[in-house]
Amino acid sequence: MALTDARARLASIIDDARLEPVYLTRGSRPVAAVIDAAQLQEPLEGADELADIRAVEAAWEETAALGEEPIPRHAVKRDLGLAL
Repeated sequence: MALTDARARLASIIDDARLEPVYLTRGSRPVAAVIDAAQLQEPLEGADELADIRAVEAAWEETAALGEEPIPRHAVKRDLGLAL
């Protein structure tokens, strides 16, 4: 849908986006999409989780490359005053 048409139909575009994404175009090139918020949330959460997993993997690789031993969880908790 062209941006000029979208301006006049915003409410109906939002209604349509609850069922499937609505792509907005400038010329004939897609420039944006209107998507239901619930449909967007799941991939965002998945991306956050994947980023966390990759960060942990990178930390393990760095620890191994440096020849260091990981600090045990209980020691970190103790040092931070969080141990029971």
